[in-house]
Amino acid sequence: MSEQLKYIVEQLNKEPFKRNYNLISFDSLEALHLLQVLNDVLAEVNPQQKLDIREEGADQTALRMLNELKILKYKPTEDPSTFRQGLVSANKPVIYPILVWLFQKTPELKKRAYLGRYLVKVDIPPDILQDEQVGDTFAQYEELVETFKILHKESENLKTSGFSASDIRKDIDHMMEEKQQVSKRIERLKKRVETVPKHEQMLEVARNYRNEQEQQQTRMQQKQDQRNQLHHAEQKLQRITKQVQDLKQSTVGATAEGLVKKLEEENEVNKYLCEEKIPKEIEAMTAACRNLENVMSVPAMGQSELDEIHDKINNLNSEVNDLIEKRMMRNDPIDDKLSLFRQQAVIIAGKKETAAEALKEAKDELQQCQQELQEKREAAKNVGSEQILKGDDFKAFVNKLRGKSSTYKKKRQELAELRSEYGVLTRTEEILRQRDEAIQEQLSMLEAKKGVSGYHDTQEELEKVSAIKSELDDMKGKTLDDMSGMVMKLNASIANKKTSLAPIIKELRPLREKAKEMQTDYDDKKMTYDTMSAGLESNRSKLEQEVRVLQEECSQEESRFHYLNSMLKMIEVQQQRVADEMKAYTSSDPAERKKSYREMYGRKIQEQENLGKSLREKQKAVKASHGPSMKQMKMWQDFESLMECKKRCFLSADQHEESGQIFRSEVDGEDRLVL
Repeated sequence: MSEQLKYIVEQLNKEPFKRNYNLISFDSLEALHLLQVLNDVLAEVNPQQKLDIREEGADQTALRMLNELKILKYKPTEDPSTFRQGLVSANKPVIYPILVWLFQKTPELKKRAYLGRYLVKVDIPPDILQDEQVGDTFAQYEELVETFKILHKESENLKTSGFSASDIRKDIDHMMEEKQQVSKRIERLKKRVETVPKHEQMLEVARNYRNEQEQQQTRMQQKQDQRNQLHHAEQKLQRITKQVQDLKQSTVGATAEGLVKKLEEENEVNKYLCEEKIPKEIEAMTAACRNLENVMSVPAMGQSELDEIHDKINNLNSEVNDLIEKRMMRNDPIDDKLSLFRQQAVIIAGKKETAAEALKEAKDELQQCQQELQEKREAAKNVGSEQILKGDDFKAFVNKLRGKSSTYKKKRQELAELRSEYGVLTRTEEILRQRDEAIQEQLSMLEAKKGVSGYHDTQEELEKVSAIKSELDDMKGKTLDDMSGMVMKLNASIANKKTSLAPIIKELRPLREKAKEMQTDYDDKKMTYDTMSAGLESNRSKLEQEVRVLQEECSQEESRFHYLNSMLKMIEVQQQRVADEMKAYTSSDPAERKKSYREMYGRKIQEQENLGKSLREKQKAVKASHGPSMKQMKMWQDFESLMECKKRCFLSADQHEESGQIFRSEVDGEDRLVL
């Protein structure tokens, strides 16, 4: 039941419901709200069921849900009358399995609900069907249902097939064309090769060459694999060498006594962790899990039950306080000594736990640092450095870096000089550009005075145009020479091709006529093949559909057989249990009668009644002693405040004695304190 409840709450908190339930809130829903949840889930399967159940009567709601579950083919485990009554009263053992079944088979049920909308026939009384018009309409209705079945099956087959007949025909035509082109190319190449002398030997050589190329590729792949294995082996050797060096460095200066002592300390720490700390943590986690399971198994509590539990807690706390007061009033010196040792033991246990936590944190930090170190090493290897430098190699690397840094400084100084020179040259260019613009303005002014404005620009443009024209003329001349030579070469090659192709064209003419005749025969036979294949394909699809329907019926009958068989076994077990109970109840043997459930539950009820009676008497005693206990607690608090005041006075007196502000004066033969 708890697993069902968890699954239902988890599904209701997802899309598209988003109810934000927890186990307690959902389990404490009222009957009307639980039926509304069931109706909302049915509406998700079939949108026609979406409505507020408060707008219709309870009988109508139950009848509608029963019809919908019947269409969806839900099989209840209870008998029909119990199931119907539990659905009307929103009984949780009846509603929860329905919700689980709906959530587990939502896609299948959506499809079934869609089909049920069109395939579930309308119930018409026989006397009304005798009417001719109604009978004809109902016959048309049945024909439409059968047509819908056929069309739906064809649609599902087409959806599952993934391709259509027209696409298959196009692919076949395309492949046949490609096959013809490839066969033509092969024949053409064979004819060309047959004219070559010793063509068989050359083909054998080419075949051997291809085999050798394939073998060479395999050898190259093997060589690459062996290189990778060698690289991995070298890396593994470097890691092992590094571990050996670290172990040697860790053992430098170590003695046998030190190692034994270190191992003993580690052994003590591990012993404490295994025997004290970890079992306590496991026990605490187990207790927490047990408490959570108890909370989940207990039904939702009301406010009265919570108040009762709070009263019990307060009563138990008052009893504990009374016991503590009695123990303190007794003031046994042996207990005081033991309490001192207990405090020391608690302090030592706390220190051990703190040290264990610190050790655990240190180990976690060490493991994290080792992981980061390994990642850094892998990153360094990927960058290009093979190993971490140490000792003389590191010094040489530092000297090399210093040389590179000096070279870098020199280059940076040269770059700064070049940048300053670039700035000077840029400024010079700007000044020269300004002077050129001033000269151009003066020149334009002079041209305007002389009446020839724009002469200088026109002359520059004419010079540019003439230069471009001369270049184009040279290019045209070269292009014409190249084109004339190319035309002569093409004419010569065309003439040679015509002379070589003349006998082949003569042989090709009768072959073309023969190809046309074969093409017509091929088209006729292909059309016959297409019609035959289409008919066979349709017959095959029909047969497959019939086989699928029969397989579904067979599987349904098998599932029904197994279900009935399991129900029969359950009924036999229940009958056997009833027979055993009757036998034990009617038996004259007292020991045998004690084994019956009636006797067992009667004893348990009597035990619980006795326990409740004792608890009620205990509650009366606690209520009677509540007033004196509170008065005694108030007296004890006053006593504590008085002792605290005395303690503060005593401490202030000690402080004054230490600072020298107290002196003694003798009055009437007695020593007195004077502040």
